[in-house]
Amino acid sequence: MNTTLFSRWLPAVEQTSLVRRTVLGVAGLAFVGGAVAGPAVAAQAAPEHAGSPVSQSVMADKADKGKADKGKSDKGKADKGKPSRDRLVPRGVQGSQSRIDVSGERSDNVKAIVKATKKAGLGERAAVIAVGTSLQESKLENLGHLGDRNDHDSLGLFQQRPSSGWGSPDQITDPEYSTTAFLKGLKQVDGWQEMPLTDAAQKVQVSAFPDAYAQWEDQAADLVANTWNS
Repeated sequence: MNTTLFSRWLPAVEQTSLVRRTVLGVAGLAFVGGAVAGPAVAAQAAPEHAGSPVSQSVMADKADKGKADKGKSDKGKADKGKPSRDRLVPRGVQGSQSRIDVSGERSDNVKAIVKATKKAGLGERAAVIAVGTSLQESKLENLGHLGDRNDHDSLGLFQQRPSSGWGSPDQITDPEYSTTAFLKGLKQVDGWQEMPLTDAAQKVQVSAFPDAYAQWEDQAADLVANTWNS
């Protein structure tokens, strides 16, 4: 072998060996560092791609949460649209229930009763009692004088009598006035808020048929629910 060539070859081998050892040493430190740092650092070092299974799962979770939040929001809006049944009928209805068609003048009178109740500063329960009472007394019709079919001189939505001090015929046949007059009597009844409708109504009306009001509570509650926030 040529001595000169050998002497040149030997340092190159040593240099290559040194490079290999250096690379292996760095790789070893990187491995140790990765093991010590743990998954958190590894995750930072390897960012997610939009198409990866992990990323798709996260996106799906966010979408599901968004739907759930929207559902809660929609439910909240629906709840705000109508008063709760507990506020309308706190004790539930009693006995068999009756219903009639409520449209035209009757529907307008429901709105008038609800409006007058709000104006008087009373809540949904008072409106239910007033509407239920009117359903029994006049079928929500603003009664004028009925001649022989009239109960004495009873008039209006609640069959209130001028001779009993409820007001003049013109006043009693005004839906706002007659509702306000009824509510004034209701407010004088202790505990009316928690009474069955028929008991509260009877305290004000003093009817010969004290239990007759009960049959209208369910429809009265529905009418107020549909009208209160409209």
